[in-house]
Amino acid sequence: MTEFGKQKLGRILWAIADQLRGAMNADDFRDYMLAFLFLRYLSDNYEVAAKKELGPDYPQQLDSSVSTPLQLWYESNLEDVPEFEKQMRRKVHYVIKPQYMWGSIVQMAREQSQYLLDTLQQAFDHIETESFASTFRGLFSEINLASDKLGKTYPDRNVRLCKIISEIAKGLAQFSTDSDTLGDAYEYLIGQFAAGSGKKAGEFYTPQPISSILSAIVTLDGQEPATGPRRHLDSVMDFACGSGSLLLNVRHRMGPDGIGKIYGQEKNITTYNLARMNMLLHGVKDSEFEIFHGDTLLNEWDMLRETNPAKMPTFDAVVANPPFSYRWESSEAMGEDVRFKNYGLAPRSAADFAFLLHGFHFLKQDGVMAIILPYGVLFRGGAEARIRTKLLKDCHVDSVIGLPTNLFFSTGIPVCILVLKKCKKPDDLLFINASEHYEKGKRQNQLLPEHIDKIIGTYQYRKEEVRYSRRVSMEEIEKNDFNLNISRYVSTAEAEDEIDLAAVHLELVSLDKKIKAVAEKHNTFLKDLGLPLLP
Repeated sequence: MTEFGKQKLGRILWAIADQLRGAMNADDFRDYMLAFLFLRYLSDNYEVAAKKELGPDYPQQLDSSVSTPLQLWYESNLEDVPEFEKQMRRKVHYVIKPQYMWGSIVQMAREQSQYLLDTLQQAFDHIETESFASTFRGLFSEINLASDKLGKTYPDRNVRLCKIISEIAKGLAQFSTDSDTLGDAYEYLIGQFAAGSGKKAGEFYTPQPISSILSAIVTLDGQEPATGPRRHLDSVMDFACGSGSLLLNVRHRMGPDGIGKIYGQEKNITTYNLARMNMLLHGVKDSEFEIFHGDTLLNEWDMLRETNPAKMPTFDAVVANPPFSYRWESSEAMGEDVRFKNYGLAPRSAADFAFLLHGFHFLKQDGVMAIILPYGVLFRGGAEARIRTKLLKDCHVDSVIGLPTNLFFSTGIPVCILVLKKCKKPDDLLFINASEHYEKGKRQNQLLPEHIDKIIGTYQYRKEEVRYSRRVSMEEIEKNDFNLNISRYVSTAEAEDEIDLAAVHLELVSLDKKIKAVAEKHNTFLKDLGLPLLP
C-alpha cells in the first residue's frame, strides 16, 4: 500500500474512534481500539499461516453455518486439530481457535449477537493463557470489557461493542491490510491518541520527527559517522520505551535483518502492553524482541542485574525519551549501585541524569547513545554539575543538539538531545543549535524533513555553520565551568553591524556644509523678495 493509502486508513480509523468514543477519554478508548486492531492482525497472520500449512485441504468455500474457512476445517477434521495446532505453535508461535478469530467476532457484531462480549472476553483470555508463550501473558490485562465506560449494563456494553467492531471492520474492508499497513495504522492512531491525551502522552509517545533524529544518530558508525550507517546492530535498547515507536524507528532504518534483537523496558502496564502489540504488528517476531515490565531506576530487570562484568549485557545502541525531571526516591544504598557509583546520584527532584547513567552503563565500548532530556541538564548546578563534569572530563559527551520548544504533546519546554559514547575520536564537542529551525503549528511546532536532514547531516559530518553549529574544544568548555548551555557556544542572534565612528563623523560634517550652502542660497531668494531671512 502507498504512503497515502496508509495515511488514509489511519485517518478513517481515527474518525471512527473519534465518532464512537462518545464521552470516553481518548486514552481510555485507545486501549479498546488498538486491541481490536491487534486481534485483526493476529487473525490475518494466523489465517495466512494456516492456509500454507493445510495446503489443498484448506477450505475454498464457506457454508452459512461458519464465518471462517478455518472453522469449517476444524469441524470437519476434529481428530487432526491437536497436531495442526502443535505445528502452528512451532511455526507462528501461537494458536487462535476459529471462534475467536476476527472474522467470527465481526460476524457476531454484525448480527448483534447478545454473546459478543462474553466471546470477546474468552478470546482475550485464550490468547493470553493458551496461544502465546509465557512472554505474552497479560497482553490484554488492561482491557476491561466490564467497564461502566462502555455501558451501565451488560446489554448496553454488548450493543456498544457490536457497533464499534462493525465500524472498524467496515473501515478496514476498504483496504488491503497486510501486516505493514496495520502496523502503520496502529502507529498513526497512537500518535492521534497522544495528541488527544495532552500531558499523559509523554508516558508513551515520542513524536516521529524526533524519533527519526535519534534513530539516525545511533545507526551511523559510532567512531566514524561520516562513513555512513552501520551494517548490523547486535542489539538496541530503550529503557523507557513507551509504545515502542522509537525502537521500531531504529529497526526501520536498519532493515528487518539489520538488528539481532530489540530490548525495551516500560514501567506503565498499559503502555507495556501497547509496546508488545506494536512490535508484533510491525512484523517483529516474538523471538526478535524482549520488553520487560518494571522500574528502570530501581533496575528491576534481572537480566540487567548481572554482577559479573563478563556476563553483563551491553548494547550497540541505546535510545531513550525518559520522563522529564521525574521525582525519584534515591537512597543511600543506591549510591553504591554500579550504575551510579562513579558519578554520584542525581537529585531527587530530577532523575534526568539517573536515567542517562542507567543507559550509559549498558552501552558497548563502541556503541552510541542518544537521549532526549530537558535543557536544564546542560547547566543546572549541584549534583547534576558534578555528574556532567565527570562525563565531560572522561570524554563521553560527543554532541549536544538543541531542539525548538513545543515539539511534544506533553510539554512545551525546550529539550535537547545528548549523544554519548564510551570511546569517541574527536577531542571536541559538537554543538547544534536547531532551536530556530521549525514550522510553527497551531498546537505543536513541527520539524519538517529539511530540518531533520540538516540536524542529521551536521552531526554526521561534524559540520560548522554560523549561528547553527560549532565544534568546541574541551579547554573552552572547562573555562565555562563545564556549563553546556548551547547559547554560550552557538548563539542564534545576528551580530549588529559595527559602526565606523570616523566615517559617520565625516558624513555629518559634509551634511552640515551642504545644509549651510543651501540655506545661504535660499536666503538670497528671500532677500530679493523682501521676506525675512532664515536664521
